[in-house]
Amino acid sequence: MNIQARKLALIEEFLKISDEGIIDKLHSLIKTENKKHNEQEVKPMSLTEFHEMIDQAKLDKKNGRVISHNDLKAKVFHVL
Repeated sequence: MNIQARKLALIEEFLKISDEGIIDKLHSLIKTENKKHNEQEVKPMSLTEFHEMIDQAKLDKKNGRVISHNDLKAKVFHVL
C-alpha cells in the first residue's frame, strides 16, 4: 500500500471516530510528531554561512537580481 492509499485509509478511520478524547489525543500526537520532524530538519547555520548569505544578497542587489515586495505580491496573487 503506497503512502497516498495509507493516508486515505487513515482519513476513513478518523472520520468514523466519535469520541472527542481520541480526536484530542490524535491531534496532540500529530502536532508533537510534526514539531519533532521540523526541529530535525532545521539546522543552525554557522556565522560564516550567515555572512556569505549576506554578501550574496548584497551582490544580487548590486546586479539587479531582486524583486520588489509589491512586484512579488502582484506575481503571487496573480498566480493564485
